[in-house]
Parts: sequence; structure tokens; C-alpha cells
Amino acid sequence: MAKMQYAGTGRRKSSVARVRLIPGKGNITVNKKTLDEYFGMEILKREVKRPLDITGSEGKYDVVATVRGGGFTGQAGALRHGISRALCVADRETFRPTLKAAGFLTRDPRMKERKKYGLKKARRASQFSKR
Repeated sequence: MAKMQYAGTGRRKSSVARVRLIPGKGNITVNKKTLDEYFGMEILKREVKRPLDITGSEGKYDVVATVRGGGFTGQAGALRHGISRALCVADRETFRPTLKAAGFLTRDPRMKERKKYGLKKARRASQFSKR
């Protein structure tokens, strides 16, 4: 018999995280590495674990995730979003209100602004000179 799995996709900036929750002991695997190996900073590890802490399901599910694109902060945010969505699939009635109140189900819309022609970056112009 196959184990029950719950899937969720999280996005932040240009990062996309595909998350699977499997009933288990609480191991978190990101791109075939443990959470400690993948994210070096303690703040990012805590950020990824927050949906599990808030819902009280920290030792109940194993998290298997693949993350692509962006930097490590965006990937941590995408992972948090994906875990939150997967928890909603697992138990919608109990987890959704707490996750929604914490703001974990909302996709962060902030993206990098595109570069405009005639400028060096999105808004940075060359230095003005009278002569």
C-alpha cells in the first residue's frame, strides 16, 4: 500500500518550490540534502519550519522538496509557501485558518522590476552633468 502524500507548490520572487508532505518523523529534505546542509543560516531554517510550528505538526510529516531559481532567501520563502499549501491539502479545516492568519498562504507579489531602455538599471539613470 502506498503512503498518503500531500503536494503543494510555493513561489516567491523567481523561486519555485515543489513540496511533498509524507507522514513521518519530521525530516526535511531539500534538493536531496537535509535542511541544515542546504540552508546555512539559522533564520532561513526557522522560516521554512514556521508553518509546521504554527500548526503543531512538526514531528508528524516528512517534507521532501525541490527548489529551483532565485537566491536562498527567495527559495526559503517559496518553501514556506509550498509547505503551507501542502498542509492545507492535508487538513483544510484545522490548518487553513491559522496559516491564513499568519499570512503564509498569500503569494508574495514583489518581483524584480524590469530594466528600462536609456537607464542603467530599472530606475538608475546615468549621472546628470550640465556640460
